[in-house]
Amino acid sequence: MHLRELYEELLRAYGPQHWWPAETPFEVVVGAILTQNTAWRNVEKAISNLKREGLLDPDSILRASPDVLRELIRPVGFYNQKLQRLLDVCRLIKRYGGLENLFSLPMEELRRTLLSVKGIGPETADAIILYAANKPTFVVDRYTYRLFTRLGLWQGPYKYEALKRFVESQIPPNVEVYKEFHALIDEHSKRVCRKKPHCHACFLRERCPTAQH
Repeated sequence: MHLRELYEELLRAYGPQHWWPAETPFEVVVGAILTQNTAWRNVEKAISNLKREGLLDPDSILRASPDVLRELIRPVGFYNQKLQRLLDVCRLIKRYGGLENLFSLPMEELRRTLLSVKGIGPETADAIILYAANKPTFVVDRYTYRLFTRLGLWQGPYKYEALKRFVESQIPPNVEVYKEFHALIDEHSKRVCRKKPHCHACFLRERCPTAQH
C-alpha cells in the first residue's frame, strides 16, 4: 500500500480533522510543549488556566511568577520540567523579536533552532513547525510506528528521523496534507489500531498482515 492511498482511505473514513485545536500560533507552541507524555484533555485544562489569567503570550509568561505558572499547568504532569521548557521557548521567541520573526527562518534552520532548546525533541519541534509555523515537515509519533508496522509498511525499530524521511519520500511537501495525515493516523490508532487492536472493526483489515493472523 502506498502512503498516499492510506492517507486517502483514512480521510474518507474519518473526514478532515482540522488539527491543531488552537486560537493562535503561540497557543500551538504551548500545547506542543505541554502535551509531552500526557493526554490532550490535561493540556486543554492547563491552557484554559493560562487563558483565564491572561498568560498566553511570551511576554506575560516571562513576567509571571514561576509558582503561579507551575500551579496553572499542574494538570499536565511533569510541570517543573515543562515550565522550564516553556520559559526557554519564550526566551527564544523574545530573542528573535517575536514569533513571526522566529518562524520566518528557513525550515531546517528553524528546526535546528527549536531542537537547541533543552527538552524539545524532534516530535515537538516538528509539531510546532507544521501546526504553528505552517511549514511542511511531517510529525511522526508512536501511533505512526504502530500503524505502519502492523500494515507491513515499516520494518525494524522506531527511528523518528527514518520514519519521517519515509513519509516525506512518498508524499511531497504539503502543509495541509501533512497536518491531516498525522491527525488521521492518530485518530485511527486511538479508535481502532490500539495497543490491543480492534481488527474486526478496521476497514483496512483485508490488506493488513496483522489482521490476517
